[in-house]
Amino acid sequence: MSFFKKLKEKITGTNETVTEKFKDGLSKTRNQFTSKVNDLVARFRVIDEEFFEELEELLLQADVGFETVMELIDQLKLEVKRKNMKDTAGIQSVISEKLVEIYEAGEKMDSKLNIQADGLTVILMVGVNGVGKTTTIGKLSARLMAEGKTVMLAAGDTFRAGAIEQLVVWGERAGVEVIRQSEGSDPAAVMYDAIRAAKNRHVDVLICDTAGRLQNKVNLMKELEKVHRIISNEVEGAPHEVLLALDATTGQNALVQAQTFKEATNVTGIVLTKLDGTAKGGIVLAIRNKLKIPVKFVGLGEGMDDLQPFDPEKYVYGLFADGLEQETEASDTIDK
Repeated sequence: MSFFKKLKEKITGTNETVTEKFKDGLSKTRNQFTSKVNDLVARFRVIDEEFFEELEELLLQADVGFETVMELIDQLKLEVKRKNMKDTAGIQSVISEKLVEIYEAGEKMDSKLNIQADGLTVILMVGVNGVGKTTTIGKLSARLMAEGKTVMLAAGDTFRAGAIEQLVVWGERAGVEVIRQSEGSDPAAVMYDAIRAAKNRHVDVLICDTAGRLQNKVNLMKELEKVHRIISNEVEGAPHEVLLALDATTGQNALVQAQTFKEATNVTGIVLTKLDGTAKGGIVLAIRNKLKIPVKFVGLGEGMDDLQPFDPEKYVYGLFADGLEQETEASDTIDK
């Protein structure tokens, strides 16, 4: 049985709405990447070195990342040799299988949020301006509320004009309270007030917004270190999550941002925003393989419920949905 068919059976019966969100959200990448792979398979009846060179180029164009591409190509060559594959029929199924294996290989990473069973959970949200950080906070708040959690927000981005008001708007949409001070206030003081308020009101989760002044790395680090220190002093083991919001449309530039924030604070997970707006969805694999940080959520649209927990199998389904469905239809026809 091909990996496509196994994948289809595995995701059948799971939340079909979420599966469709991955399919729709990755349509731009699929239309670009998969269509080119289809063309490549059509042109090369035989798997040879030239085929692998062109496939390598396609993967790089999808922003899978150089190191990940080299690893994938090496694994594909071994699998082709092991299965004694002479032609390109079925190669997409092998590619998809190896993509899942690469994401899940190595150090096991928990993609679930570290929500405390008792007491206050503090989530620190970091990322440069313009990546959709505030929008992500609003959507994450709504998701946690739907799960039965009480949520409060801390408006720690006191540097950017309009940031506090923007968070208040999202707080109102999600139905959560926002603790804030005036523009230009000390972010650490905002965090302190928010933690005290969250404790007094027995809130389950406090999500803290921060400024994203990447242009001055020293100031960014000092500010994040101070905020981190205040939070850890007030709540044992906090912050329980440091989520880095990255804009998927920036491709490899997202890796540079991630490295800077990783140096500034202990990033525990990535939220990849605007995945539906890019044809370079391979950045998910580059982040996982290069930075060794799990992608915990992906933005698959503009709706409140379009922030979804990342699932590597649904991700690969989204990349290869057309080929998977074609193979399933062909298999069903043969069975009849």
